[in-house]
Amino acid sequence: MVCEDGTHNKANHRHVFFVAPTGPQKIRACWQRYNPSGEVPVSKGLGQWKNTLKPAQIADGMNAANDNARRLAEDAEMLFNLNRLPSALSLSILSIEESGKISILRELALAKNGNQVKDAWKAYRSHTKKNVMWLFPHLASSGANKLEEFKLLFEEKAEHPLLLDNLKQIGFYTDCLGKAHWSIPEEVVDRENTENILKIAKLMCKDKNYSPKEIELWVKHIKPVWKGPTSSMKTALNNWFDDMVKEGLISEGKYSFKEFVG
Repeated sequence: MVCEDGTHNKANHRHVFFVAPTGPQKIRACWQRYNPSGEVPVSKGLGQWKNTLKPAQIADGMNAANDNARRLAEDAEMLFNLNRLPSALSLSILSIEESGKISILRELALAKNGNQVKDAWKAYRSHTKKNVMWLFPHLASSGANKLEEFKLLFEEKAEHPLLLDNLKQIGFYTDCLGKAHWSIPEEVVDRENTENILKIAKLMCKDKNYSPKEIELWVKHIKPVWKGPTSSMKTALNNWFDDMVKEGLISEGKYSFKEFVG
């Protein structure tokens, strides 16, 4: 044990552990381990990829998002059990956002031009575009069982994505809101809402592994009709599902997929 200056304090026998702070060189080394082929960014941003991806890369991204969503949900549950409700709530919402990347990566796989690629990556990095599905369990439990009945989740002016994003911010930060009212996470976040959002996060974590073959079949059936008439999209979805069953990549659930699509 040494003092902060690296010497032993014999006068009073007090000892201090000196821990060197992490400096720019260590951070740089950490970044290069993460991104060995890329330059360390010297400006704002992470050097984010914004181009097309191959089916295998799409599948890797979906699996990465799913695994990370599960990790975040597990962390949130541990915090919930410790009664650390604000952090548990916000981490649950981050888990929901990670799960939301999966459907956006499906869209990226279908992109037909540069604008659609750009839109997909913009959605992938948008908090409110990634969390649109959080109301799905509520709608399903309320009786919705057809694809058409879930359209409102994706409406441009839907309020539920912004509501969840605001809730995440309230769980993480203090802020001055409304008529100069201080929002304090521990005073705002309650146990019931936290538990409900955590349940949704856990439901959205899939117990499966996405494969390149699945994405190849997705592109084969859906890309030709993407952004086209609804009837063509429904036919393509059913054909995709049939091929997935034949390949052993999916199985019929409690409800018929064809009945769900309509």
